[in-house]
Amino acid sequence: MSTQSSFLPRFFNGTALTALVILWLVPTLGLFVSSIRDKDQLAASGWWTSFNESKQVTFARTDLPETQQQIDGQFVLSGQLTADDGTVFTNVLAFGSSSRDPEEVPAGETATLKNGAQLTVNSDGSYTYVQDKEITGSRGKRIFFAYGQPPRFTLENYDNVLDKGKIGQAFLNTLAVTIPATVIPVLIAAFAAYAFSWMQFAGREWLFAVVIGLLVVPLQTSLVPLLRLYSDLGQMFGFESKGYPGVWMAHTGFGLPLAIYLMRNYMKSLPGDLIESARVDGASHFQVFTRIILPLSLPALASFTIFQFLWVWNDLLVALVFLGQGEDQIVLTAQLRALLGTRGSNWEVLTSGAFISIILPLLVFFALQRFFVRGLVAGSVKG
Repeated sequence: MSTQSSFLPRFFNGTALTALVILWLVPTLGLFVSSIRDKDQLAASGWWTSFNESKQVTFARTDLPETQQQIDGQFVLSGQLTADDGTVFTNVLAFGSSSRDPEEVPAGETATLKNGAQLTVNSDGSYTYVQDKEITGSRGKRIFFAYGQPPRFTLENYDNVLDKGKIGQAFLNTLAVTIPATVIPVLIAAFAAYAFSWMQFAGREWLFAVVIGLLVVPLQTSLVPLLRLYSDLGQMFGFESKGYPGVWMAHTGFGLPLAIYLMRNYMKSLPGDLIESARVDGASHFQVFTRIILPLSLPALASFTIFQFLWVWNDLLVALVFLGQGEDQIVLTAQLRALLGTRGSNWEVLTSGAFISIILPLLVFFALQRFFVRGLVAGSVKG
């Protein structure tokens, strides 16, 4: 009975973990596959159809009217469907004379047009346009058709993003924002959490209650007052109101409440006898903190480092408020928004740009993930 009761929790936990891993991996896989697909196929179908033949709809023109031939009293234009760039279409599925119904007639059959002409388009892309009277006009007749296109994978999207999108400089700018904005709150929060856990001073509980209350302060409502305060300080002390120090301080301020809360819960769960023994041996608070608490608090530090790094790396709002839009300051999220365009016409580059932007966060997460769960659950029973 005990074996069965212990097996069921393990089974359900394993199943839940597997489901979470799949839910996380599928969108990432889809983003990667989309980033290396041809942009026309990407716009026409989902990534899960990447390895199947995709159907595309387009149009081409017949040869010029002066190339027509008169056969048995009829005027005939014949040739091969070809795109403006010279691409020859050889897998036609259906065709039509109007953009409203480009799949009106299956390939190989003959359609009678409104002007009485007859149009035949074969599956190999060859066509025949027949008319009783002479074909006139300065350009060829338009033929709308659907054709099958084999899967095509390319690195063109990455070339466009890296060469034309200035992603490399934006990547470095994001690093310049993220690393200090992660290290600074982690260091400050570690000292504060130790004080709230193992030091006695007046108003300790009230101050910690204030820290908890700051967790619910909305970011959006605080940005404008913070920017105004920082601008006033800049005018007073003579520094730029738009720059890296401002965005570092903003991320530090908004990240500290959660960091202090997580680390305080973890440090409070550490064995009190260990700290008391060190104090009896003459260790100062600083020595206890650096030699005992910090090494034992690596899981909590890693947990918040992941949270803070991902939040700052993916941030757009704070960067737009506290940073300029020059090449030496624009971050990845803002650069990707610029690449996408105001109307979303260049959205195919978003997949490759987004995949480039998640590489470093993935490395950070996998490097620290073994501490992640331990840091989150520590202190949940004893506080």
